[in-house]
Amino acid sequence: MRCVVFGASGYVGCRLVAELVAAGHEVRAAVRTPANVADAPWRSRAEVVRADVTDAGSVAAAVDGRDVVYYLVHSLPERDFVARDRWAARTVAAAARRAGVRRIVYLGGLIPPGEPSDHLASRAEVGRILRRSGVPTAELRAGVVVGSGSASFELLRHLTERMPVLITPRWAHNRVQPIAVRDALHHLVAAAQLPPEVNRAFDIGGPDVLTYLEMMRRFAAVAGLRRPLALPAPLLTPWMTAHWVDVITPVPRSIAAPLMESLVHDVVCRRGDITDHLAVPEPTPFDEAVRLALARTRAPDEAATPERSPAAPLPTDPEWSGGSVYSDVRECHSAALPDRLWPVVESIAGCRGWWSAVPARCPRVLRVDLPGVVPGRGWLELSVEPDAGGSRYRQRAVFEPRGLAGHLYWKATAPVLKLFFAAMARGVAALHVVVPA
Repeated sequence: MRCVVFGASGYVGCRLVAELVAAGHEVRAAVRTPANVADAPWRSRAEVVRADVTDAGSVAAAVDGRDVVYYLVHSLPERDFVARDRWAARTVAAAARRAGVRRIVYLGGLIPPGEPSDHLASRAEVGRILRRSGVPTAELRAGVVVGSGSASFELLRHLTERMPVLITPRWAHNRVQPIAVRDALHHLVAAAQLPPEVNRAFDIGGPDVLTYLEMMRRFAAVAGLRRPLALPAPLLTPWMTAHWVDVITPVPRSIAAPLMESLVHDVVCRRGDITDHLAVPEPTPFDEAVRLALARTRAPDEAATPERSPAAPLPTDPEWSGGSVYSDVRECHSAALPDRLWPVVESIAGCRGWWSAVPARCPRVLRVDLPGVVPGRGWLELSVEPDAGGSRYRQRAVFEPRGLAGHLYWKATAPVLKLFFAAMARGVAALHVVVPA
């Protein structure tokens, strides 16, 4: 199958390209800024083209010769996102029809009864435009997508980790039907094979229907955090909540505000007949989806690979996603050659009682785990490589906080720790031992 993915640098789009490539499809990734996917694990196995969904010429070139168009674009952070998304959908719909594309697959949002928020109303409008394009369209409507890097999930993560007492507006008791990112991706890949007479919207979700407060409490349980208390705040509006979230979490207000507005209604599946059209796996329970999302953080000790779980962070994700990770990096030149400096590095792991060595990932890189006596997980990455006239010593201290106590611990101790790590790096670089012949 020859497909093009618009929005390939986004959260779902980047993971979808990986799934399509792994399934053996010929994939063209259409992005406004190709540099944003330079570090994507699939970069060498997919064609990357520059395309702006509001520019008819670049869209026409992107859809040329494609069987399936995946449309995963939305302009949520833009001030005029409603008008921009309307224009973009019309541009892509017209280009797909002229190019003879046989199917469009679009990921939208679950639409509540009544009058939805501007965000969800815009997503529904985009779906209508694509379905009326003359190209058979499968509009998959999802709510909260659970996976590291998802904006909705990151809001949930940061609020729960940093708030021992949860301020719960009225909307926190509305019902939500989250879906694991791996299930959403499976639906997207399978939807390309729908017969041409299918031109409609499908609601997709996981097996659990929860309130937002229940999701935060279950997240805390899976993450090993203390069960948060809830403080009712019925007068707190979504607009007011967005300002509060802007202070508490690193998620940009331009993204958080529309998402918060979408929670004023129940957001659950109302049409659950997708299994009549697609063979889908057993849906992933919410707790399991959270566990998969927390299995890896955006820590610098694990490189992205094509085999990575879609629930794990990717280099293309925003900086505020993937969990909180604090680090301190030092590099020093040493007059000692690598063979003389490396034993000094090894001695740090072997001769210090409060560190324990972890097997090295390569002959010149060593990871040293710090003891679990603080609210979080910490380690040192020590490396030595040849440098002009000696060696280059690199030291990275990493700390993953656990709950609010972990964040407070780092904030309180960081000034002293940074002085210690700086002195340690200078000291190691200045030492060398004689290696026996």
